[in-house]
Amino acid sequence: MNLVLLFISAALINNVLLSRFLGECPFLGISKSKDSAIGMGLAVIFVITLSGAITWFLNELLVFLGLEYLQTIVFILIIAVLVQFVELFLKKTSPSLYEALGIYLPLITTNCAILGMSLLNIRENYNFIEALINSFGSGCGFALALIIFSAIREKMQLNDVPKAFEGTALALVTVGLLSLAFMGFSGLV
Repeated sequence: MNLVLLFISAALINNVLLSRFLGECPFLGISKSKDSAIGMGLAVIFVITLSGAITWFLNELLVFLGLEYLQTIVFILIIAVLVQFVELFLKKTSPSLYEALGIYLPLITTNCAILGMSLLNIRENYNFIEALINSFGSGCGFALALIIFSAIREKMQLNDVPKAFEGTALALVTVGLLSLAFMGFSGLV
């Protein structure tokens, strides 16, 4: 498969947030500020790419040893270690971003988007390079959707909206419309 098409497919067509609907908790929780969304997007790109690469190798080892049934547990442990690394890095280098991300940073560990991409790489029987490109593309798609959504939410805060649509209701309607917009990319590949 062409690696460029795989990247485009992972980022836009099969967007982990807007097409597969994985990882919605941090998406809705952290998207109130563009700065927080950018920080979370970069953290997810790092974690999802590295976990995709590491879990591919670990899966090969598990298959070789006949221990495929341990995939989910091993993958979650790897993701948890990577998130702890990101958390410590952000705490040291950018305390303000660390505070802005709050509880959503440790929630990357249980973000089903990251585990889902590791499992999808295996299900699709990707080789290492394809798994890496798919994971990176998914992370970029996550970040893109998160940043676009946060920019829209910042603009919506400046407008008067009917009381029935304030808060989460308007956010969910906006996510639905953004998801429909991303469906327009489905004819690319």
